[in-house]
Amino acid sequence: MTITQQEFEGILSDDTKEVAQDLIWRDDEDHSPAREFRAAVASEAGYPLFVVGRYTSVVGTLSYALIHRAAGRIFALDLGADHHNLDCNRIGEKHKHRWTDGFRDKQAYVPEDITASWDRPGGSLGAVLHGGENSP
Repeated sequence: MTITQQEFEGILSDDTKEVAQDLIWRDDEDHSPAREFRAAVASEAGYPLFVVGRYTSVVGTLSYALIHRAAGRIFALDLGADHHNLDCNRIGEKHKHRWTDGFRDKQAYVPEDITASWDRPGGSLGAVLHGGENSP
């Protein structure tokens, strides 16, 4: 199942979304040097959402993703790792992924609202839950 652009915009603009449980960073089950968490996201509308975080201090990366249980990743913030867009443009080490009908979550852009760095896990989670940005 997928979602439409209109459904995505409604989810992102819903200010009632909140992490519904404590964030507990755990070692990656695949034995990488990363630490990860997964937590349910509650909202008045009851969207089927959860958020995941992944922090790897050894390589200097931090990622948060908002996941729709049926459609997959619909919004994400990545810090510390470049992204290569489908049109062959390289996006910097600070970028966001935003759902679109045409590209799903595959296109990234450089956000102007994020000043956090990869070495501060927890600092930008709200930007993933609520967009926190001027869209491209």
